[in-house]
Amino acid sequence: MRLGIFAKTFPGTEPAAVLAVVRQAGYDTTQFNLACAGLPSMPDVVPAEAIASIRAAAQSGGVSLAALSGTYNMAHPDKAVRDDGIRRLAVVIEAAAALEIPLVTLCTGSRNAADQWAYHPDNTMPAAWSDMAAGMEKALALAGDAGVDLGIEPEQANIVTSAKDATRLIAEMGSRHLKIVLDPANLFEHATPDEARAIVAAAIDKAAGHIAMAHAKDRFGDGRFATAGQGIVDFPDFVARLKAADFDGSLVSHGLSADEAPHVAAFLRGLL
Repeated sequence: MRLGIFAKTFPGTEPAAVLAVVRQAGYDTTQFNLACAGLPSMPDVVPAEAIASIRAAAQSGGVSLAALSGTYNMAHPDKAVRDDGIRRLAVVIEAAAALEIPLVTLCTGSRNAADQWAYHPDNTMPAAWSDMAAGMEKALALAGDAGVDLGIEPEQANIVTSAKDATRLIAEMGSRHLKIVLDPANLFEHATPDEARAIVAAAIDKAAGHIAMAHAKDRFGDGRFATAGQGIVDFPDFVARLKAADFDGSLVSHGLSADEAPHVAAFLRGLL
């Protein structure tokens, strides 16, 4: 496993400066966001000079690019918004291919029109799944043409809430380009440490063979998110189970401040 962090953890719009801090904080790889190159996260276009700048920064900084963020609301109630999202995703996928980034991360979305990460009661309706799946088919066609994989992350507030949902979607899509990004803190809301450990263990068992990336975020028992190692997620158990499932991708931390990054790197590296 390689140890990584969200590039957006650190301020800045110059790729070389951002990736230099990623390395200094103790990380080998990163989940990159085009905002770190002074662009919108989901831009209309990625100029050739931006591609060159990101590539040079990764090479000179010794930080690999494990994934590129391509999140938009794939279940937005307005089809026009969804269509605009897939248009912008095509731009991100093209950039990932140009940069030889193997994975573009997605958000399966929410019927909440104001926030793709916020719950809406209509998320469980068949129409929400259908709209998301229709967009996923288009996204996978783009990914297949570009030779890039797409990563979906089970989240309690989204359409895909669990490893079971994720493997269902993978089976429905029938594409080898659809993978899972597994964040233990997003698999539950309120739980005891024992309950959280069991939920995470079951998810790894279900998702084994489909996990392209793991995230390292934590959660307190009352539902609040926490920095890795500060909440109730049993990270030694999480990492051990990933290894047992033959996962050899990147473990990427997020949901932390830049000041916390070196401490979290030391904590996670001790588990790897």
